[in-house]
Amino acid sequence: MIKILYLVKIFISDIKLINTLTLFFLKNNLKILVFDNYDSFTYNLVHLVEKITDVKPDVFRNDKIPLEDIVKYDKIILSPGPGIPEEAGLLIPLIKMYAASKSILGVCLGHQAIAQAFDGNILNLDTVFHGVATNIIKTKHQSYLFEGLENIFSAGRYHSWVVNEKTLPKNFEITAVDENNLIMAMQHKTYDLQSVQFHPESVLTPNGETILSNWLRKS
Repeated sequence: MIKILYLVKIFISDIKLINTLTLFFLKNNLKILVFDNYDSFTYNLVHLVEKITDVKPDVFRNDKIPLEDIVKYDKIILSPGPGIPEEAGLLIPLIKMYAASKSILGVCLGHQAIAQAFDGNILNLDTVFHGVATNIIKTKHQSYLFEGLENIFSAGRYHSWVVNEKTLPKNFEITAVDENNLIMAMQHKTYDLQSVQFHPESVLTPNGETILSNWLRKS
């Protein structure tokens, strides 16, 4: 019995082993969709998911898969993309249909689309953030995406729009901001709906793999 307890203690304390086993279950049980909003960063996300899980996720562009076919997926990544959410094919309809039943991560345009799907608005910035790294500051609302990260971390940004805090739906909470208090991440209070304005897949985001791993492990 003592030996068993000792082994259990070692097992629990070994974070890498826990992560490996968790990702093993992901590999065997979960189906992942990357919803491509016609963006060059999409396959950076795909490759990062594959690196973490050893599974290549399915990829469909935002006007190339019927909404009813998405029901078979457990986890959905909404990729970055050009323009604004309402111009991005089935992006907003997907969110409205599956927000309550699927684990969804929105990145950049995907993040903005989540806000709009719940009747929030986005703002066009005077300053464009394109290929720059800035400080991201965690708020009092804890997100599992940022487990293991410092309260302030650096991330790559490629955007000219942000979610308007004044119109943020009441069922969302802000989980990270930048130094100007612009929304950099948010989560739904009930659904497994997470989103980030910055790009975790960018080389300008040193903790991007950790962030994506945290989301993939959550099931």
